[in-house]
Amino acid sequence: MQKDGVALVKFLIYLEKMLKNKVEITELDVRDKLREFRSEQEFYFGESFETIAGFGAHGAVVHYGATEESNAIIKPDGILLIDSGAQYFNGTTDITRTLSTGEATGEMKRDYTLILKGHIQLASAVFPAGTVGMQLDVLVRQFLWKDGLNFLHGTGHGVGHFLNVHEGPQSIRMNHNPAALKPGMITSNEPGLYRAGQYGIRIENLILTVNNITTEFGDFYAFETLTLCPIDTNLIDFSLMSAEEINWLNDYHQKVFDQLSPSLSPEEIDWLRTATWKCLAENIGRGYPFCSSNK
Repeated sequence: MQKDGVALVKFLIYLEKMLKNKVEITELDVRDKLREFRSEQEFYFGESFETIAGFGAHGAVVHYGATEESNAIIKPDGILLIDSGAQYFNGTTDITRTLSTGEATGEMKRDYTLILKGHIQLASAVFPAGTVGMQLDVLVRQFLWKDGLNFLHGTGHGVGHFLNVHEGPQSIRMNHNPAALKPGMITSNEPGLYRAGQYGIRIENLILTVNNITTEFGDFYAFETLTLCPIDTNLIDFSLMSAEEINWLNDYHQKVFDQLSPSLSPEEIDWLRTATWKCLAENIGRGYPFCSSNK
């Protein structure tokens, strides 16, 4: 995860520079540059699946794959969804980030924030032994359902260890799967929202089921988030976030900064510090939370 995170930070810096300098970059360029940065990492073997890089309306196609005919130019006025992963000899990665390439609309920010809230609720879940994915799925969808929204793919699938990027027996989805979540299982956490002809949003990290507490009521498990990559805060409507959710994001970004910065150059560290600025939870009540850099 650290190797993959380093490659992703290098890619995000590259993408930002291309857009800032108005250098043309396409969906296929995104695929190729991700492969290039990942291939520079030790123990890299290859992609774990074909990269999904969908700009604008293409992001609303869940399993979109850019071709020479469909290949869109990334413009500084929309949303870019990137779902990608790699095989390393010591593990398999699968990550989705949704990035703002320009000024986001209020609807975009609300949609993105509802997805992020669901993602955080699942990542923060504590549940008894024997729990199956369907019992946790509602934690992710509750915010969407209140707005009459939904997504039709699963929330999470199992991931192998230098094996399949989609691997059972566990899953997190609306339909019943009898396989219980057990310590040691790695599962994706990837809620999404897709507005046909406009844009798609998905935020995906991999989570590890771990032991949490044992009481007179039995064993309880939790999730440890494994993926290390900043979440785009430019798309967040912080007025919709609770203090607990902002604290989770702060803690996650601190973890990303701490674990990736030793492998980055000074310039890359400065970029990552900005990307993981803390948004202080105590200001949420004022409606305009401000950010301060990591110390």
